[in-house]
Amino acid sequence: MKPPLTQLGHRMSRLTGVRAIMKDIIETLSDAEVEWINLSAGNPVILPEVEQMWRQYGRELLEEPQFGEVVCRYGSSQGYEPLIEAIADTFNTLYGWNLTRRHVLITPGSQSLYFFAANCFGGVSPAGHSQSILLPLSPDYTGYNGACLDPSVLQALQPNIDRLGPHRFKYCPDFDRLQVDDTIGAILFSRPCNPSGNVIATADVERLALVAAQHNIPVLVDSAYAPPFPNLAFTDMDLVWGDNIIHCLSLSKAGLPGERIGIAIAQPELLHPLECFLANAAIHSSRFGQAIAAKAIASGELAQLSKTVIQPHYRHKFERLEAAFDRDMPDDIPWALHAGEGAIFAWLWLEDLPVSDVELYEAIKQEGVILVPGQSFFPGLQEDWVHKRQCLRISLTATVEEIERGVTAIAKVVERTYNKPAFAMAAK
Repeated sequence: MKPPLTQLGHRMSRLTGVRAIMKDIIETLSDAEVEWINLSAGNPVILPEVEQMWRQYGRELLEEPQFGEVVCRYGSSQGYEPLIEAIADTFNTLYGWNLTRRHVLITPGSQSLYFFAANCFGGVSPAGHSQSILLPLSPDYTGYNGACLDPSVLQALQPNIDRLGPHRFKYCPDFDRLQVDDTIGAILFSRPCNPSGNVIATADVERLALVAAQHNIPVLVDSAYAPPFPNLAFTDMDLVWGDNIIHCLSLSKAGLPGERIGIAIAQPELLHPLECFLANAAIHSSRFGQAIAAKAIASGELAQLSKTVIQPHYRHKFERLEAAFDRDMPDDIPWALHAGEGAIFAWLWLEDLPVSDVELYEAIKQEGVILVPGQSFFPGLQEDWVHKRQCLRISLTATVEEIERGVTAIAKVVERTYNKPAFAMAAK
């Protein structure tokens, strides 16, 4: 039977962004005759110390008298009270934010949080005009593409590109392109950024928040990789707090993706519509996951392991990847890595690439290496910007040895691609 889907049903039944190409990646990796180097994965590495912590708190919960009350009953849509208290206490201690329990909302993962927010703040207003969700800097997280029920709501801006050296660069917001008025329902960006690892400067975050506040617009900061957990920032970064800022955290990269724990920290009046949306859509997040997270956060162990285990693991891999690119890539090819400021990916820009990123992805596959073409990471960017087809995302979840072998293979294909006769003639 083929059900009679609505327009919305058709849209939501299609894969968007990088999830669309994951079908090809999964089928490719299923070929057991090839020993693939998988540099595409977004799944965090299972680190023994982190896994042991979650096991320990899981065992404790199983033996406690309140186990039945935690997992055998419904709870508050706002979240599990001990977890809310642990988060408020942690942020008050670390950052002096003076949070109360009403400043915290727990969601079934941060992806659902962006879905709730995108459709609470983006769409048709009560007055009948359209409100967009603005990404002030592109590229950004591909998952935003599927968050808006109306795809036209999502809008993105091209960034400025700061060249940091012959083979390094950094994206920065282009404030000359930024126009904030009542057609914008919310501003959204990730910090550190998936896919590029970019950390928008504190002064730029404050400037965005100030401009938005003048129009009563909320600013959602996707902090899935930020301090204090999982603390995947490789550069100093301050968390910015304000009356119109919604900090959106996740415990996925802190080793708990299966339990779907998202966290929103904001003024209560900003969280209220999101909590109501959550109550209507999903009731509440996993209570088991919330209960063990409460223990890990209240004890301080999660923040400590984030600092001493999770962050060094990925930072070391980025440093080895960076060294491998410097060693293997020819100097006369216009390649550049984005500054390694955080997250679990590296972002490669190949300026004047003679083929598309998807064609290069296919050629690199022939060398036994899987990564992700970059064009899926520009959700909401309407302009036909050639840069969108010149980038690749490389995961840091493989082993160091696999990453270095993968870089060698990538360099080989890139050099061959740029040295094709047609490109060589055009370059002259």
